[in-house]
Formats: sequence, structure tokens, C-alpha cells
Amino acid sequence: MMQRRAFIAYIAASAAAGLLAPRSFAAPLAKIAGAEMRGPIDAIAYKTTPGTNDVRSGKLQAMIDSAARDNTPLFLPPGNYNVSNLTLPDNTRITGVPGASRLVYSGDGHLMSADKARRIELSGLVLDGGNRWLADYAGGLLQFTGVDEMLIDNCEIAGSRKHALQLERCGGRIERSRISGAADSGLYSVQSVGLTVTGNTVEDCGNGGILIHRWDKGEDGSIVTGNRIARIGAKDGGTGQNGNGINIFRAGAVLVSGNRITDCAFTAIRANSASNVQITDNQCLRSGETAIFCEFEFEGAIVSDNLIDGAANGISIANFDKGGRLASVTGNIVRNLSLTGPYPQESGFGIGISAEADTLIADNIIENAPFWGLKLGWGPYLRNLVATGNIIRQTPIGCAVSVADGAGSAVISDNLFQQVEKGVIIGFRWDKPATGDLAVKGQEEFPQLTIEKNRRA
Repeated sequence: MMQRRAFIAYIAASAAAGLLAPRSFAAPLAKIAGAEMRGPIDAIAYKTTPGTNDVRSGKLQAMIDSAARDNTPLFLPPGNYNVSNLTLPDNTRITGVPGASRLVYSGDGHLMSADKARRIELSGLVLDGGNRWLADYAGGLLQFTGVDEMLIDNCEIAGSRKHALQLERCGGRIERSRISGAADSGLYSVQSVGLTVTGNTVEDCGNGGILIHRWDKGEDGSIVTGNRIARIGAKDGGTGQNGNGINIFRAGAVLVSGNRITDCAFTAIRANSASNVQITDNQCLRSGETAIFCEFEFEGAIVSDNLIDGAANGISIANFDKGGRLASVTGNIVRNLSLTGPYPQESGFGIGISAEADTLIADNIIENAPFWGLKLGWGPYLRNLVATGNIIRQTPIGCAVSVADGAGSAVISDNLFQQVEKGVIIGFRWDKPATGDLAVKGQEEFPQLTIEKNRRA
């Protein structure tokens, strides 16, 4: 009887202690050490104290390795973890308390890297570079290569001296995260494999926002949707290599949709040598150069239903001399442009929409373009352009069309022009006016042009 009463008292005391003890997501320590581990590993279970230097102790790396081997999530409680040079093996899953679980880079290399993994997940973490030096080999604060499913969700990545996040040959999703204060770009992805970048905030970066690149031209298939991008600089200068909110380079079949992009030193969305790109339903405000640019060696671009307010130029479909051709530019609003750009340009700034080859320009509204509303062709670089159903107002010349030697065919019809004091449609040889108003008379001299049913309000 006495033994039974002692046992009951022991059970009651143990229950009370359990009620008073702090709750943890951890499995019991004995199970963590054994083979029957089931729940997520908690850093407290390993007696790692937030704020200590795990670079020397190696405890955090050991926990990451152990959790990955057992295919188990690792939970980091709130606190600062001063770490660097973490290597994430396959099946790494690290989660924390959003805004409170902080991995702070302590220097001497990089913060995190992974190579040749099937799946890596980071969620609810703050990854702070502290603007500390990164090693020459490191392209970014976080650097991942050959990861099939790279999943970053609800994280903050801040203060990198280079790229915040560099991906090479990676797929997966970057979503609901905030990337800020990178000296170079927020996200640099090269040779993506089905990457989705959605619902993120990228701001205050030195040279670029979201970069989707390839080493050689080819199908990429990345999706960049629903992101907020703001205050992107061009600290390394150039004429468009830097200063872009979203930059697509050599990457084919990329979808850029539903993004809000503001205050970029150059371009909100720039597609260079990127075929079959689709740029739709974006807000592009206060761009320093051309708001939406499709340039150099591309074939196939859809630019539709975008809103552009404030830029040097609105939309440019350029570089037929390099093979740039084949586009549809429809349903866009372009307004409040500027004559001033970040570098001298032969054709000038303050142009609403320009195109050179095999392009339809239809059903757009252009307002307050201080140079030209439409620019069709440049010198001999004009072929198969159709401009129809557009509303163009408050611009000195409604439409400038090339009549230089070698320029090809264009159809300009059913457009409405208002407040175009220098002319509705004027022919140019390069940057020099060569005709009177072709909407009134004189188009018979240029049989390659069809100009009809345009109205001046």
C-alpha cells in the first residue's frame, strides 16, 4: 500500500511539473538522440542558446545535418544565432518564428550554401548579412546550386554585400518573403529549372531586383508574379545592365505578371534576348529609363494590359538589327513621360511606344509623351508594323514613322489623336523630319505605308 501511494504521488508531481514547464515543439531529448524521432527538432533540445557563436561550436551545423539525415524539420526558437558558412544537405528543412528567429552572418565567407540537393526548405527565418564582407567565391549571402526544389517562404533576407540570394540550376518557389538592402541584386537566378517567384517584396537594392538569366539562350519557364519591387539603383552604372526591377536575360518562355514595380533607376521590366516572354498586368511607376523593354535577340513577346506612369520612355520593342522581332503590344496605358534619361540616346527620350519589326500595336492609350507618341521603325529598321485603335494625346508628334531608305511596310489606321500640335503622323529619316503630316497628304510618295481612317480630335 505504501509503495502504491508513493507511486501515485510521483505521478501527480510529474504532471504538475509538466503543466508548469515551458512548452516546446521539440521531441523529448531521449527520442532526438534515438532512432524513434518523430517531431521537429528544437534547437533548445541541443542546448544551443540563441546569441552564442555557433561558428566555433558547430552545434547548429550538427543539428542541420542530423535533422536532414532523419528527414525531420529543424525548429529555431526566437533569438539571434551568429553563424556563417552553413552547408545545407539534401532534405534540410529549417523553420523559425517569422521576424524573431534570426540567423546573423558573422563573417569569413558566406551565410548559407547548398550543392546538388533534391529539396531544401527555409521558412519563417530572418537571414541578416549585416553588410559584412563576403568571400570572393561567394556570389551572394545565400548561394544554392543544383537544388531541384528550393523552397523559401515567409523569410527576410537583408544586408548582403553582394546578391542577397543566388540560385544556379535551381527550381522551386521563392514566396512571401522580403529581400532588402542587397548591394547587388535581391535575387539572381541563372539557368532556372521551373522556378516560381511570387508574392515577395524586393526593395532598396544596389543594382537589380529580380534577375532571371541563362548562360546561353534557351527555354527557362520561370514565373515571376505578384511581387512588390521598389527603389532599385544602378550603382555600377551602364546603359541598362543595372537598375532594373525585373531583368530577363537569354531566358525564354518567362511569365512576368501582376507585379508592382516602382522607382527603378532604369527599367521596371527588361527582357534582353528573351524569346517568348509574356509581360502582362504589371504596374510600372517612376522608371528612370524605359519602363518595359524588349531588346536584342528575341523572337516573340506579349506586352499587354500594363500600366505605366512616369518613365523616360514607355514601351520599347527594339533591335531589329540584332534580330529582335515579333511582338504584340496591346491594351497598355502609358502616361507622364520625361525628356530626360540616364544617358544620351540618339533617338531621344519622351516616347510612348516604339517598335521596329513584325509587331502589332493596338488598343493602347498614350498620354503626355513629350517627344513622340508612337515611334515606328528607326532608319531602315522597319518591317511589318501595324498600329491601330490607339488613343494618343498630349504629345508634340502623334506618330513618327521611318521613311529612310530601306524601311519596310507599316499600316497606321483607326487611331485617335488629340493635342498633337506638330502633326499627327510625320515621316522621319533617322532623327530628321522628312515629310509633312502624312495623315493629311503626301503618303502616295511612300507606297510601303498604309495610312487611313485616323482622326484628329
